[in-house]
Amino acid sequence: MKRLALLIPLALAACDRADMVSQPKAKTWDSNPFFPQGQTMRLPAPGTVPRAAPDRPVPQPAAATPALLARGQERYAVFCTPCHGGAGRGDGIIVQRGYPRPPSFDEARLRAAPAKHFYDVISNGKGNMLSYGAQVPPADRWAIVAYVRALQLSQGATLASLPAEDQAAVAAAAKAPAKAPASGATR
Repeated sequence: MKRLALLIPLALAACDRADMVSQPKAKTWDSNPFFPQGQTMRLPAPGTVPRAAPDRPVPQPAAATPALLARGQERYAVFCTPCHGGAGRGDGIIVQRGYPRPPSFDEARLRAAPAKHFYDVISNGKGNMLSYGAQVPPADRWAIVAYVRALQLSQGATLASLPAEDQAAVAAAAKAPAKAPASGATR
């Protein structure tokens, strides 16, 4: 019985390590007849971008078109509104839940900041704001920046600063009767 007890550890010690170190595999620069070029290392598929690689530069759009602003508004609503609020005053829902208040876009320092500042903050984060570089593509970052600029302009806008046709539309909307509640809505 004692001999059997001594043989078991010897038998186990003779086993090869069954892990990734001892398994058969091809290393990066090894030749490999399986592939047409005879190499183990393969070229990435077209359009593949390494996760750790920086974004390809996307230039800032020359003008804020209605389509760009609409896309920026949609992306802003998804990514920015929870913290910055709908008007960009830093009064989003997370502030009501006790998180630190982000700055208002109407602050003088942010009005004076270049558009690239907002793009960089979206890309890399700043202060309590995390990076949205992985979630928001570069073109959408510029769309959000354009929308933030539109929010900044809207904060100080007066009726007199609007074109005449827009002033007339605002006056007509103010004179229009309030809509009745939908049927079935009772209180």
